[in-house]
Amino acid sequence: MNWIRSSFALLALSFAMPGLAQMLPDFTKLVEDHGAAVVNISTTQAARRPTAVPQIPGMDSEEGQEFFRRFAPRQQPGARQETRSLGSGFIISKDGYILTNEHVVEGADEITVKLTDKREYKAKVIGADKRTDIALIKIEPTGALPAVKFGDPAKLKVGEWVIAIGSPFGFENTVTAGIVSGKGRIMQDANLVPFIQTDVAINVGNSGGPLFNMRGEVVGINSRLFSPTGTYLGIAFAIPIDVALDVQTQLQAKGRVSRGKIGVAIQEVSKDLATSFGLDKPRGALVVSVEKGSPAERAGIESSDIITRFDGKQIDSQSDLPRFVAAIRPGTKSELEIWRKGAARPLSITVGEWEEDRVAGIDAPRPQRQAATAANRLGVMVSDLSVKQKEDLKVAGGVLVTEVKADVRADVRRGDVLLSVVHKGQHSDIRSVEQLNRILAALDKSAVLTLQVRRGDSMAFVTVNGLSDKG
Repeated sequence: MNWIRSSFALLALSFAMPGLAQMLPDFTKLVEDHGAAVVNISTTQAARRPTAVPQIPGMDSEEGQEFFRRFAPRQQPGARQETRSLGSGFIISKDGYILTNEHVVEGADEITVKLTDKREYKAKVIGADKRTDIALIKIEPTGALPAVKFGDPAKLKVGEWVIAIGSPFGFENTVTAGIVSGKGRIMQDANLVPFIQTDVAINVGNSGGPLFNMRGEVVGINSRLFSPTGTYLGIAFAIPIDVALDVQTQLQAKGRVSRGKIGVAIQEVSKDLATSFGLDKPRGALVVSVEKGSPAERAGIESSDIITRFDGKQIDSQSDLPRFVAAIRPGTKSELEIWRKGAARPLSITVGEWEEDRVAGIDAPRPQRQAATAANRLGVMVSDLSVKQKEDLKVAGGVLVTEVKADVRADVRRGDVLLSVVHKGQHSDIRSVEQLNRILAALDKSAVLTLQVRRGDSMAFVTVNGLSDKG
């Protein structure tokens, strides 16, 4: 492996250049001073339960679905029998509060915490949050315990040395070192966490353990790795400690986490979308749809708005908005900025509360047997929506894509409903096939435009980069 070869090369250089060895960091004092606050966590469960790997969009293969396997051994379906899992954690207060990963203690009937001096305690779960993979557990010690101190993940620099302490494969108090490889990494299944990426060797059993900076401060919780096999391949991810502490505070106070919600579905603003909407550069979060009765609807946010600022923070990427909103306490009045029809507009919004597992949908449009008309410049066949389809979709207009040709100019699919066209910041609702063809006929061959598309029970914006010559 490349990282092994690099390690041997560095070792060889240290022998060849004695001065280099003096430049390398010494982790011994850090481990001596703070290693005692790291604990080993084992759990038992009366029955094995199947646990599905999170479904990751675009990762349909078996290898792809294993891409983000967690560190704790997964429980497989089987006969009723006692099972054990192994993970790590760290003491955050002298009276026995411990942070770890939610997936380490998930479904546990009994939790055992072992300290570095071999003392063992039974622990109880104070609260757990699946969306950030954080759990707070508590033991009742006989005396004061060593506790970690916290650092500021915002001050971490890419290239900075960090170390992990944990129990990979059950080997307690194992120390591994590396550097910060990246910051603000967003995962599809965990979009509320801007992960710290490192090349610190992390394996099964490291889950929930601390990531230390060279000042002996915890800056993250080791949570997952990037590997099709479930073993370390050079890339690991840690939850920033400020995210974890915000969750911990709420779990300790009330056993659950309260998050803000505004009620919009969003997508990333690409370069072509920015051009279509007349935005200076790709930034912000494009509103695909607005939930009925939501804070967003009450604030006046509309589909096709681009939210560029929220609560005083600039939104550089789509992934920023969910984190910013979730961090706001429900009931708080916040200010945001939207880009609408070529101009920025301020809005005020009272943030609502996120309700887990809430699903709102609409029946997919049912194709009708009726004559289809060509929207040749897009490379599709379309037809007007029937009255029933408009009622089902709760739309005033739009056209149904009945056929997609070989020369299709965008990611448009059979069964899609085209609702509007955006070109140079100007929005035109699609009322009929005839109107759509008139709009397309008036555009230049090299025009960059965006279509608002209803696809099943979801909405999307699709970029069209150039049109066919056919009229």
